[in-house]
Amino acid sequence: MRQHRVGGHTIVFSHPPRILSTASVVGPKEGRGPMGSLFDHVLEDALCGQQSYEQSEHAIFQEACERCLQKAKISRDQVQALLGGDLLNQIMAASLAARELAIPFLGLYGACSTMAESLILASILVDGGYASPVLCAAGSHYCTAERQYRFPLEYGNQRTPAAQWTVTGTGACLLGEGDTSLARVTHATIGTVTDLGIRDANNMGAAMAPAAAATLEQHFRDTGRSPDFYDCVVTGDLGRVGSDILHQLMADRGLPLPDGLHMDCGLTIFDPNDDVHAGGSGCGCSASILSAYILPRLREGKWKRVLFMATGALLSPTTSQQGETIPGIAHAAALEGGN
Repeated sequence: MRQHRVGGHTIVFSHPPRILSTASVVGPKEGRGPMGSLFDHVLEDALCGQQSYEQSEHAIFQEACERCLQKAKISRDQVQALLGGDLLNQIMAASLAARELAIPFLGLYGACSTMAESLILASILVDGGYASPVLCAAGSHYCTAERQYRFPLEYGNQRTPAAQWTVTGTGACLLGEGDTSLARVTHATIGTVTDLGIRDANNMGAAMAPAAAATLEQHFRDTGRSPDFYDCVVTGDLGRVGSDILHQLMADRGLPLPDGLHMDCGLTIFDPNDDVHAGGSGCGCSASILSAYILPRLREGKWKRVLFMATGALLSPTTSQQGETIPGIAHAAALEGGN
């Protein structure tokens, strides 16, 4: 049996898959943020010309995938697999987009960790010679997430200080083989479900931070690397509360994150003057920032090595109403620039 692992949870890719192209589509609130000029398309309104927010989420997902393929100058029938998901019940935004794209589809659900999950699985397919190129995508929509997980928008409920604002947007990446690329995926650390008993569905950061710390510690233990091996350690959407907890947990583990090393997408995507409380969240949060900001910096040589770790809170309205705690998950992919 060929060995592609180090330590307990980390995969090493012998022929690191390359990220060939990427694209992002986001909503107007995201477009007002500090990354606004970097996204491929900023919507004029959250409905995106559709009859419902769920249809809008589907349209955004599909558009990001199509833009990603256009950038790579390949057609849909050349893509051997599409991996991705969203936050809707039965990942319907991704499934409806896959219906229109007519690409062999593997639907994924990792809550807000879905983009990292799709990158890891796509890298396994490409490195193993099972499929290439492979399209990855993850998306979310504020209006659909609020209706599904919390309250209908019409209710006008007050948000707690720890609450986060679900990103309206999708990020897509095309992985495959080639001589040039935005970045290479060299390692992947698969997380374990971690649950420290958080029950507050308005405090996603506290639920996800322990999983993020566990995956980070595992990655450093498996690879023998320290945090400063990377130019940036990126978390998906811990927000202000979760980021503070992550730093404390890593310090307690003897692996403090140096000042300026950690970047949280949820604290980056929105304008601080927009009232988003603890920051951004959702599958589209890390996916769109990966596409618009992280991969271009690797391609341009501003960063050489990045650990991209998307985090997810694995809850549903049913489990929350039944008093269940909120398990967390985090998956990490090591990205390197250059060819």
